Amino acid sequence: MVERRVPRWSELRELIRVRRLPGDATDRRLAAAASVADLREVARRRAPRAVFDYTDGAAGAEVSLRRARDAFARVEFRPSVLRDVSAVDPSTTVLGRRSSLPLVFAPTGFTRLMHTEGESAVGRVAERVGVPYALSTMGTTTIEALAEAAPGARRWFQLYLWRDREASAALVARAAAAGYEALVLTVDTPVAGPRLRDVRNGLTIPPALTLRTVADAAVHPRWWVDLLTTEPLEFASLRSWTGTVAELADRVFEPAATLADLRTLRETWRGALVVKGVQTADDARAVVDAGADAVVVSNHGGRQLDRAPTPLEELPAVVAAVGERAEVYLDGGILDGADVVAAVACGARACLVGRAYLYGLMAGGERGVQRVADILAGEVTRTLRLLGVPSVGELTPDRVRLRGAPSGWVGDRLPSVSARP
Repeated sequence: MVERRVPRWSELRELIRVRRLPGDATDRRLAAAASVADLREVARRRAPRAVFDYTDGAAGAEVSLRRARDAFARVEFRPSVLRDVSAVDPSTTVLGRRSSLPLVFAPTGFTRLMHTEGESAVGRVAERVGVPYALSTMGTTTIEALAEAAPGARRWFQLYLWRDREASAALVARAAAAGYEALVLTVDTPVAGPRLRDVRNGLTIPPALTLRTVADAAVHPRWWVDLLTTEPLEFASLRSWTGTVAELADRVFEPAATLADLRTLRETWRGALVVKGVQTADDARAVVDAGADAVVVSNHGGRQLDRAPTPLEELPAVVAAVGERAEVYLDGGILDGADVVAAVACGARACLVGRAYLYGLMAGGERGVQRVADILAGEVTRTLRLLGVPSVGELTPDRVRLRGAPSGWVGDRLPSVSARP
């Protein structure tokens, strides 16, 4: 028999912990989020459905997006034990300059829809953290406004080749004049992908005041007040637009773009040239031969061709093809710092993240983006320690394998991060 007794107050007092909560509701929401997945749920509640779905969704049946995340779920790490990991270095070099993490904040369209602080907030966080940030042609902050908001940030400009080539050239000239260090040419968008969530939600840019959106305003009043009482949406690429996302994309994108356009861009742009949207080793070789300094293995986050190749699965072949001549980055499906570590071990120099920081932006503006950066940094550092690897530069392909992949999926032929240019 267990003998029962009444506990003394002195014993109970030792168990009581009064938790000091942050001062306002936003800080409390962000502090309670332990992962990017937690912030995604906060974003779902805070933003209108059409805005959340624009960020969260993908093309068609969203097969590509699910496969990208499934690929990271199939990663199996191979740790070493009894290694000194009392201090680890999560930094790397990106385009010849130090980056505090193997991360780049990816270009995202219509960012002020998620929160009116928009691209300026993302740029300021990138500046503080010490990672590059790429402003999208479809961004809702101008090239010059971002440079003013984050003057010390490593600013890249993402370019879609327009049907109007003179307009494209003008954007490139503006980016150069504003001190942007790299141009990111996106090549997987001859036309807009079928974003079915946007179609079903009737999403337009800017949002139209229909019966549906008025009803939504009753549920998300803060978001609508914020939108309607701040400056109207302004694009990096054009002054105004009224219509759907797909209509805008089809007006802007150039389906006749070829490698000749890339060569011409290489001749006119003096900074680093990154080509985003490479999905095969053959295309990687072709764009590097045409002058690219780096390639991004990406299927546009699953937002263009559904059932496109899965970036993580294609990464080793691309690294083997061009990794000695150009930097290789990975984009798509990354929601955890362990995903970043896995991709770098498989040969990527760095990873681009977009949805992750947009969830933070929807959840809490600039503070939410900072929370995402802090979470990812902590996860990268912790994963390195648990792997027994003291620095990003010492990650090698033998540290990971993909369950269910063919034998030899990541071979010893892949160069280490520190050995790549």
